[in-house]
Amino acid sequence: MAKKAKRGGQGTPATVALEAAGTAFTVHAYEHDPAAASYGEEAAQALGVAADRVFKTLLAEVDGALVVGVVPVAGQLDLKALAAAVGGKHAAMADPVAAERSTGYVRGGISPLGQRKRLRTVVDRAAMAHSTVFVSAGRRGLEVELGPQDLVALTGAVVAPVGRAYSG
Repeated sequence: MAKKAKRGGQGTPATVALEAAGTAFTVHAYEHDPAAASYGEEAAQALGVAADRVFKTLLAEVDGALVVGVVPVAGQLDLKALAAAVGGKHAAMADPVAAERSTGYVRGGISPLGQRKRLRTVVDRAAMAHSTVFVSAGRRGLEVELGPQDLVALTGAVVAPVGRAYSG
């Protein structure tokens, strides 16, 4: 997997962080549909990639502190498991405005990489089953493909089972 140069204004804090770290990655752009119900599932379909390789970045408050959960787009974040993974007791989804303010990204384009403020991060263990995974590159319609070990290393993440299948 080769690094892709910034073209057409695709440089984001996420890709800048990857370049600065010397990490191999590939940027994938697609035409974002503002009416899409799920940003992650839209990305998987647009890029022709299995949904279990595309991960969404969700923010939760664990005992009052923001924590990042990175889970497959075809599932959801298990808040109880997220809290346990970081040694917390109570977790709830973060306010979208607080998530945007803390990360510097807009909802639907939040990347686990290059965030304005580095937050504790938990990557679902399912990522480790793949040679590469896709996460938001910091903008709707833009994904970055990289090795899951690189994702974990660059975010300082804990790997734990924090994703679960949709319950209905």
